[in-house]
Amino acid sequence: MANFHIRSSSLQGSLTIPSSKSHTLRAILFAALGHGTSSIENYLPSPDTKAMIEAVQLLGASVEQNSTILTIRGLSGIPQVAENVIQCGNSGQVLRFVGAIAGLMPHYTILTGDASIRYNRPIKPLLDGLTQLGVQAHSARGDGFAPIVIKGPFIHRRATVEGSDSQPISGLLIAGALSPNGLELSVQNPGEKPWVDLTLHWLKVLNIGYERNGYTDYFLKGSAKIEPFHYKVPGDFSSAAFPIAAALITHSKLTLENIDMTDVQGDKALLFVLEQMGAKFTIQNRTLTIHENCPLKGMKIDINDFVDALPILAVIGCFAEGTTEIRGAAIARKKESDRIACITNELKKMGADIEERADGLIVKQSKLQGAVVKAHHDHRLAMALSVAAIGATGETIVEGVECIAKTYPHFYEDFRSIGVNIDEHHLVGV
Repeated sequence: MANFHIRSSSLQGSLTIPSSKSHTLRAILFAALGHGTSSIENYLPSPDTKAMIEAVQLLGASVEQNSTILTIRGLSGIPQVAENVIQCGNSGQVLRFVGAIAGLMPHYTILTGDASIRYNRPIKPLLDGLTQLGVQAHSARGDGFAPIVIKGPFIHRRATVEGSDSQPISGLLIAGALSPNGLELSVQNPGEKPWVDLTLHWLKVLNIGYERNGYTDYFLKGSAKIEPFHYKVPGDFSSAAFPIAAALITHSKLTLENIDMTDVQGDKALLFVLEQMGAKFTIQNRTLTIHENCPLKGMKIDINDFVDALPILAVIGCFAEGTTEIRGAAIARKKESDRIACITNELKKMGADIEERADGLIVKQSKLQGAVVKAHHDHRLAMALSVAAIGATGETIVEGVECIAKTYPHFYEDFRSIGVNIDEHHLVGV
C-alpha cells in the first residue's frame, strides 16, 4: 500500500493533463471489433487500459503496445470464444462493454473483477437488457453483481433497460451496432447523458448509423463494419479537475496543457460551473490557464451530467464562501466506492462542515485540518483528498493512493513539479 504525506502548499508552473480513460477504452474496443489494423496514439497507460487490452486479446484481437501507440489487428466483428475468465480489474467499462459484446457470441463468457466490481458495481441493467434480447445472462451468485456468465447470440432486437448508469447503455449500443438483428433500445430514467453522447460520438466517427429519440429510444440497423482507424486520445477533463481545484483553493496561477474544449467529454461542464462560482480561466489553443486569487462562492449544482466530479467539488465547497449544494448524484454511490458517504466521512475527519444527502451533499465553508484519511480504493477519492490536504493546515496522510494509477499515473510527479509539498511512502507487506 502507498500513502501520501501532504502539507499546505502554494503552486506555480504547468502540467500536461493525462489522456482520457473513457476515450482510450472505447478506442481499444472499437479497434478490436473492427476490420484490419488500427492504431491508438497517446493512450492512457493505466490498469483499466491493461484490463481492456487483455479482454480483447482473450476474444482474439492482436495488440502490439509501445510507450505511446497501440496497434490492434481487429476481429472483423466476430469475437472468438474466450479461453479464460475475463478479469475486468476495477473497470466498470470493461465489465459492461465487454459483457455486452459477449452477448453476441454463441458460447459462454465469464467476466469478473476486483471487490468493487463484485460487490458495488451493479450489472443488473445490462443482464436485464441482454435477457430481453434472448441472451443467457446471469449473475453467478444471483445478487446482480459479477461474476457474470453470458451466452448469446442476440435473438430479439428490442429491450427496455434502466439507464441511471450510462455504461450498460453504451455497452448495449456498441453490441447492437454489430448484431445482425440490430437493436431497438428503450431507456428508463436516463442519466449520465454526456457519457452516452461519448459513445454516440464514436458511432458517428466510425460511420455507424443510428437514430434516436432524445435519451430514451435508440435504433441501430446492425451488422456494422468498423473500418481501420488512427486515433489520438485527447486529455481527460475528469483528471484536469484536480490540478484546477488545487490552483483555485490555493489562489495560485497554473497552466494546463492538452485541454481540447472541442472534445465531447461531459466533464468539461465542471469548468463552466467553476466560472459561475468565481473562477477565471483563459483558454487558448489547447492550453488552459487558471487565474490566481479568484475567491469562490458556493452555489446549487446538479451534477448528474458530470457526476465523477462529486469528490473534488465537495473539496472545493469547503473553500467556497457560503454553502455548496450538490444534487443529482445518486449513481455516485455505485462507483468504485460509495462516493457520497466516503467523501463525507473523510472530509469530516479534516473538520469539514459537510452533510450527506441521498443524492448529494451540502458543504459549507470550512477550515480544514490535517488528518489521516482513506482513499477507499477509489482514484477520485484519493486525488480529491490529496487536493484537500494542499489547502489544509498541518500534515495530512492519504492512505491507499496506489489506486490513482487508474486515471492519473503521474499524479505524484506532476504535483511535486508544481510545488506541492508531497511525499510518497510505500508500506511493505500491507
